[in-house]
Amino acid sequence: MDSRYNPKSIEKKWQEYWERERLFEVSEDPAKKKYYLLEMFPYPSGRIHMGHVRNYAIGDVMARFLSMRGYNVLHPMGWDAFGMPAENAAIKAKTHPAKWTYENIDYMRNQLKQLGFSYDWSREFATCDPSYYRWEQLFFIKMYESGLAYKKKSYVNWCDTCQTVLANEQVEDGACWRCDQPVVQKEMEQWFFKITHYVEELLEWLDKLPGWPERVLTMQRHWIGKSFGSTIRFPLASGQGFIDVFTTRADTLFGATFMSLAPEHPMVATLCRGHHEEQAVLDFVEKAKQAKRGERDVGLLEKEGVFTGSYCINPMTQEPMPIYVANFVVMEYGTGAVMAVPAHDQRDFEFARKYGLPIKVVIKENEGADVLHPDQLTHAFEEDGVLVHSGPYSGMSSAQAREAITRDLEARGQGSLTVQYRLRDWGISRQRYWGAPIPIVYCDRCGTVPVKEEDLPVILPLDLEMPENGASPLPLSEAFVQTTCPRCGGPGRRETDTMDTFVESSWYFARFACADYTEGPLDPDRVDYWMPVDQYIGGIEHAVLHLLYSRFFTKVLRDMGYLQVDEPFTNLLTQGMVIKDGAKMSKSKGNVVDPDEMIRTYGADTVRLFCLFAAPPEKELEWSDQGVEGAYRFLGRVWRLVAENLEKLKTVAPYDGHDPLPQTLQSLHRKTHQTIKKVTEDIQQRFHFNTAIAAIMELVNEIYGSLDKAKEDRTAWSVIREAIEAVILMLSPMAPHIAEELWTSLGMPASVAKRPWPTYREEALATETVLVVVQVNGKLRSRLVVPADISEEALKEAALQDAKIQSFLAGKPVRKTVVVPKKLVNIVI
Repeated sequence: MDSRYNPKSIEKKWQEYWERERLFEVSEDPAKKKYYLLEMFPYPSGRIHMGHVRNYAIGDVMARFLSMRGYNVLHPMGWDAFGMPAENAAIKAKTHPAKWTYENIDYMRNQLKQLGFSYDWSREFATCDPSYYRWEQLFFIKMYESGLAYKKKSYVNWCDTCQTVLANEQVEDGACWRCDQPVVQKEMEQWFFKITHYVEELLEWLDKLPGWPERVLTMQRHWIGKSFGSTIRFPLASGQGFIDVFTTRADTLFGATFMSLAPEHPMVATLCRGHHEEQAVLDFVEKAKQAKRGERDVGLLEKEGVFTGSYCINPMTQEPMPIYVANFVVMEYGTGAVMAVPAHDQRDFEFARKYGLPIKVVIKENEGADVLHPDQLTHAFEEDGVLVHSGPYSGMSSAQAREAITRDLEARGQGSLTVQYRLRDWGISRQRYWGAPIPIVYCDRCGTVPVKEEDLPVILPLDLEMPENGASPLPLSEAFVQTTCPRCGGPGRRETDTMDTFVESSWYFARFACADYTEGPLDPDRVDYWMPVDQYIGGIEHAVLHLLYSRFFTKVLRDMGYLQVDEPFTNLLTQGMVIKDGAKMSKSKGNVVDPDEMIRTYGADTVRLFCLFAAPPEKELEWSDQGVEGAYRFLGRVWRLVAENLEKLKTVAPYDGHDPLPQTLQSLHRKTHQTIKKVTEDIQQRFHFNTAIAAIMELVNEIYGSLDKAKEDRTAWSVIREAIEAVILMLSPMAPHIAEELWTSLGMPASVAKRPWPTYREEALATETVLVVVQVNGKLRSRLVVPADISEEALKEAALQDAKIQSFLAGKPVRKTVVVPKKLVNIVI
């Protein structure tokens, strides 16, 4: 055995062995406890990056560890293959998205295999394959028939660069989540999934997911945005209708002096029609549509508006209120109309001051506080307080007044208590080519008709040329568009929108349980065995995208009878980013580290070990060339430990704990079992791979320190072999290739991955103890049995906390404490 560690000579060998033996393929086994471990599957962008490596290394450690612990572990991999980046890249490269995608899949699959990840490759699929998306189209049809999929005309988020609509969740700070270009509002007919049908259950179950990070739960609660308030009806002064407003501050109604509408509000055109303000309003609406969506959401824009020429009536004061269109009001919140109370809302306050609108103070801080004059206000008072200038409600607290005012409005048919949600239905139409076709046909006679189930899949044609402007070629394809009506057999036209790529990733985890099943989307027996996913691993950037959609889809499939679970993922780990030079790795920043180059230089085990050792999984990982070198040196040290002592190690069996050990060998034996205990707990309970690896490093140091003393002592070498075998077994989930090679070099049968995880013996953990007497003011008051290596500070603390000593102290101050190590503690009071 070469004494030099050379990963190139061993890693491919073991990767071929695992593949040849199909070592990580699993099937249902009722006799074993299942564990479904899944990392978010990648988009086949062309190359694995270091963020991928870290994510998948974390998952692989857990998969290998749990398998060694006796679980039946499902650990699959596939490809989230539809979407705009493939299409854009293909247009740029003058190739076809399918060709670009499958070439990337081949390259990335090879990269993952080079990293030694323990995937069950027999379950691999790409979501752009018709054998996958046919079932997605079936779900769409069933959702359409049950009212969960519908089409309507509405204002949507439009990315002109990507030439497509985006869901609200895909707009980040007013920009497209993919290309980072501004998103504008555009009125179009779109397909939606009725995620709001499950809004209460989605919210309720957030309290039943203790295995999820609180940060993700908080983000989803905020996105769902449940709020309790009142719907108040404001009659139009013309007598020709009314405007409904949702507010959480009905107590401020007497201070409402004007109305603000979102530019997209359906009544804007009617309210300005015939008034001399009409053209100014229409121009303002058009300008507001071009504004960044996120700036309007968070109020970053300067507050601007225009008077519509119409008025509504305050239902309490009966005073007319001018109706404005304002750029800071968005249609998705409430009703798209805001009763403006400038004294008690900062945005309204800024708007009112700018346009010279009335400000009325109707809340004061408390009973004894003075009532401020509007001219004295420098900013809005937005807190609850006591009502003033509010007719019969004056003197009430805000909470009392909210209920009383709403109750009285309800009696008059002008209001009601209301629960409001921020969540809106999921717009799934995409005006792009590279996606799953929506299985709908339009017929002049029958209207909108779903494709028959037996005619699925509606296959995306792969023989179309891609327009350079990014637009979809589907509407231009007569062969695709022209079809027959599934209902009457007459001429029909196919829907040319495709589904949002997040639809594919909203149920893929269930398909992995039965990827080869052809009789339906999911095999009931197999999916019931594996689901839910026990541990899911991925980035927090998907908190209100993929993770929310997957929860919704799981509930839909449950109600269709395909699943028996309420939630898809029992536990969730959101790993931190990989950063270099203080910034997230990205091509634009020029700080990318190529995993292929790292593997060629140091080997896959080194890359894996560094990603696991440099930081806890949930924290950011700062890339360090020195850290990579350190991981490589450590593996070389472990290699030499076996290679340079192989002859002696092979002549003994590992110490089994039966015969008593001399004092000189007890320390290493104890350290071995302490390390097994710590590593086991660090991995299983805390995912703290960094501290687990540190503990293994300490054990390796102790083994090296024992070599000189061993000489020809067979008992000593058996204790050393016990420790080395423990190191190899514990290291194998993190650095599997070197572990396999070292394991077999000791004469053990392959594979180390199928060996049981080492167990520690409680009796081996016990450290040498000493008897220490404890005095108070020089008199013996207690005795303590403590570890011989206890520190002075720990010994002092143990003495002070002793129950007998506590009774003598009786709360009296301690003047000083004298410690004689291993012998005595004297407490002076």
